[in-house]
Amino acid sequence: MSPPAAASIDRDEVARFERIAATWWDEAGPMRVLHRFNPVRLTYIRDALCRHHGRDPHSAAPLDGLALVDIGCGGGVLSEPLARLGATVTGLDPAPTNIRVARAHAEEAGVPVDYREETIEAVVAAGGRFDAVLAMEVVEHVADRTAFMRTACAAVKPGGLLFAATINRTMRSFALAIVGAEYVLGWLPKGTHDWDKFVTPDELSRDVEAGGLRVTDLTGVVYNPLGDVWRAARDTGVNYMITAERP
Repeated sequence: MSPPAAASIDRDEVARFERIAATWWDEAGPMRVLHRFNPVRLTYIRDALCRHHGRDPHSAAPLDGLALVDIGCGGGVLSEPLARLGATVTGLDPAPTNIRVARAHAEEAGVPVDYREETIEAVVAAGGRFDAVLAMEVVEHVADRTAFMRTACAAVKPGGLLFAATINRTMRSFALAIVGAEYVLGWLPKGTHDWDKFVTPDELSRDVEAGGLRVTDLTGVVYNPLGDVWRAARDTGVNYMITAERP
């Protein structure tokens, strides 16, 4: 493997997601939490892009003509709805089973997404640049976060946006995202997350700024157990999302 590709790929992480790849679209399976979380991140991305480009987020195809890359796309749970909003979406994932599942689901649904068993490093080296780069729930799973974010930033066109979602490294995130979600509630398979690889907003912001982008938004995401829903919030103590812009 070439040195650049190593920044994205942690082989243990790839193997872990390969084992559960067939369950990506099972809303009652191991990806249940991701499906509940998906509307929040989809709305966040759509609205930010529409503000940035002066578009109506409630129009039929608000992202029409915009090229997006979804890094670590998994089974396409986020890529597909973004394509339905009109975006030209490239989904990247190093796990071959994830890509097979994503392609099959998109084909059955009639949604055009360019899924590739490829790394962002390879895409950037080939000259790939995008209106928006998505690193959603992937930062905490890569081998070298700083190098990975530098490459993700390089994939953003001038005037384009980068979106990232991850988990803050706090004692609360250890209690909720690992002990609670994995061991008590069983929302996620045990070992899904490593607390030491969680990222504070300051650390992620420094990585993004080192890549030549400017952070324009930081939004928390919290869980409401009464309604079994996730929502955007000011609280960034556990889950959060950022938007950054290339000047």
